[in-house]
Amino acid sequence: MTAIVDFQNPPDEEIRELLLRVGSIAVVGLSPRNNRPSHGVAAQMQRFGYRIIPVRPAVDNVLGEKAYALLRAVPDRYDLVDVFRNPKYVDSIVDECIALRAPAIWLQEGVINVPAARRARAAGLLVVMDRCVYREYIRLFGPVPRPG
Repeated sequence: MTAIVDFQNPPDEEIRELLLRVGSIAVVGLSPRNNRPSHGVAAQMQRFGYRIIPVRPAVDNVLGEKAYALLRAVPDRYDLVDVFRNPKYVDSIVDECIALRAPAIWLQEGVINVPAARRARAAGLLVVMDRCVYREYIRLFGPVPRPG
């Protein structure tokens, strides 16, 4: 795992609270191919009770949900933006999240862009970086449906 310099993820209690209040997750870069990490993670989170909103151009639907080319095209509210994209694309995704007033952004393992994460945090978003939302869910709650 790459070391993150000058960035601290929220403490466990804050991540736990985030995962408890989230109902829907917009997954940027969600692949329709079931052998891709984004697909497996999103499918597991869906099984735990979260609504998954695929954000990926040129795809009609993934995991039984309508897909959207861009975050700003999603008509429904979402509580978390989960990013499975190359770190070089994170700046524009963060800009979009700030403009749309997304409450939180989660950059998956290996998706590291410290300046963008700092900018998102400064704009009031809760930011988790270089962690897997599925692994964190399992670590904090176990392999059970979402509490609540």
